[in-house]
Amino acid sequence: MRSRPEFSPQTMSVLAALCEQSSAWQHGYALARQTGLKSGTLYPILIRLADRGLVEACWQDEPTPGRPRRHLYRLTADGTASATAALAEAGLAEAELASTQARPGASPRRGRGVAAPAVR
Repeated sequence: MRSRPEFSPQTMSVLAALCEQSSAWQHGYALARQTGLKSGTLYPILIRLADRGLVEACWQDEPTPGRPRRHLYRLTADGTASATAALAEAGLAEAELASTQARPGASPRRGRGVAAPAVR
């Protein structure tokens, strides 16, 4: 039996987005657009990753005039290592899953060994 994955699929998408530019600071809004996650999902993930020491956050030094300061996020060294390992493992799991599925163009299996009725 497989153990529970360390990161949820949503957290994996945030880690993947942060890994694309691991040393660059990124705004939460840009991460939301990149991952497709709503703020109510994204920001708690970023907070949990920061609490675990995988992401560091800071306030924007010089905000655009007339706009509020924003938080910036980037992976720590531990975060980069954890994200890289988790993404590699997820890629391996996807490859394993794909190898157990029917080859392209083959009919999918249905039921419990009972032949599917012919479609006319």
